[in-house]
Amino acid sequence: MSHLPIPKTYKLYIGGAFPRSESGRVYEVTSAKGEFLANAAKASRKDARDAVVAARAAFAGWSGATAYNRGQVLYRIAELLEGRSAQFVEELRLTDGLTAAAAQRQVETAIDTWVWYAGWADKYVQVAGNGNAVSGPYFNISTPEPTGVVAVIAPQAQGLLGLVSVIAPVLVSGNTAVVVASETSPLSAITLSEVLATSDVPGGVVNVLTGSAAEIAPWLAGHADVNALDLAGAEALDWVDLQVTAADTLKRVLPPEPGIPAATLDRITFFTETKTVWHTKALI
Repeated sequence: MSHLPIPKTYKLYIGGAFPRSESGRVYEVTSAKGEFLANAAKASRKDARDAVVAARAAFAGWSGATAYNRGQVLYRIAELLEGRSAQFVEELRLTDGLTAAAAQRQVETAIDTWVWYAGWADKYVQVAGNGNAVSGPYFNISTPEPTGVVAVIAPQAQGLLGLVSVIAPVLVSGNTAVVVASETSPLSAITLSEVLATSDVPGGVVNVLTGSAAEIAPWLAGHADVNALDLAGAEALDWVDLQVTAADTLKRVLPPEPGIPAATLDRITFFTETKTVWHTKALI
């Protein structure tokens, strides 16, 4: 008797759990050749709001963890991703039409990107912060701190590497994230969600929405409890309008850039706020 294939219907990743879309909507994910692969949840405005609530609830614990601990957690994600590399390679082959060798290179680069950002977790403050020269018997120190909840529109191309390139720098300093995955290549985001769920990342630190970025992005841009917006994958959207919407709630916005964002210290510090403290010197 031949085996009947079981069509998969994937869910969202919100607050460390895998709920169905509030609307019950799904859409078909097809291969580069147009073949059916699976159904993915199509997130709604309510799902986006739930994801922001989960991200806000997780912020205090994640930002309050030591920098060393955050670095270890990010490194653990890289370890788990490497353990499932064969699955990521197969998904990239199907959705992006890559050769096995090209898919393998993308997975390896994504793993290296996680490790690179993990290494910065307990170091970026020393580079981005400083002691300021002041006149008087005071210490004056500036230090970067996480900005809060960051909404991210992931790049549409290179489903895995694009996703990692925008999530990892947000997490380094202690921010939490609501990520809208690639609409055409969401399988890598779904599998990465499973990696995050089985890693040491607390629930709610990363929330992954699949579906239409054009539908979800305006709600995230206008949400009063979202502190920053990364439009890396919003080139095809009216991203200027998203910036205008974000300005109403004083969000900092990182505009789109062509290709996959490079791993840089600037992507870490963009999602931080510089806090300056004064302290009197002891007079002997």
